[in-house]
Amino acid sequence: DPNEDTEWNDILRHFGILPPKEKPKDETEETVLRLQKEAEGKPYERMNLEELEEAEDDFDEADRKAIEMYRQQRLQEWKCLQRRQKYGELREICGEQYVKEVTNAPEDVWVIIHLYRSSMPMCLLVNEHLSLLARKFPEVKFLKAIVNSCIQNYHDRCLPTILVYKTGEIKGRFIGVAECGGIHLKVEELEWKLAEVGAIETDLEENPPKDIMNMMILSVQNISAREDTNTKSSDVMKPHIT
Repeated sequence: DPNEDTEWNDILRHFGILPPKEKPKDETEETVLRLQKEAEGKPYERMNLEELEEAEDDFDEADRKAIEMYRQQRLQEWKCLQRRQKYGELREICGEQYVKEVTNAPEDVWVIIHLYRSSMPMCLLVNEHLSLLARKFPEVKFLKAIVNSCIQNYHDRCLPTILVYKTGEIKGRFIGVAECGGIHLKVEELEWKLAEVGAIETDLEENPPKDIMNMMILSVQNISAREDTNTKSSDVMKPHIT
């Protein structure tokens, strides 16, 4: 057998009597060649929607049917991408826009709105964090509104107020400095809070720990703010009424 791996065959190959023995194909090389062949595919699979429309006359009937299915698939992917990237920023609204932007938002869209006063440092901190989260989660609608444009005579002890909506209903709320996370609030902590009520899908594995001093401050603030939270609860449920 000329292909048998023997000493005699090696001698014959050395003197050119037998051709060199074929090397076994490298599995990696075979894989690369296969992937390259698959990547070639149909030419229309490498085209965008505009290119497909221009080149449609160059394909046969079978390809045209496949192209139409492929076009619909690409169109759905594009719509999905547009939808996921619909928001991406913390947007300012006023009380008159509340019903349209929050209560009447699409049923499958989570809405997070922050009622704030620009004179309060904690409110400004929350706005900074929400701006970062809005970019990280562009499929969620992040809004902010000056509290007086939505609710008159709202007590400062109840600020910041973060309300989380879905299908026109409040699914979560964080009222006052303590519930929002304290004056040393980290953006990761706020992300975790919003994830707990289901508004966002976080990649955090656990809630970032707070230092002992901040936990003590939060405990005191929780006690002092509890009465105001209870008395204002009915107003918070309908903040669009001015």
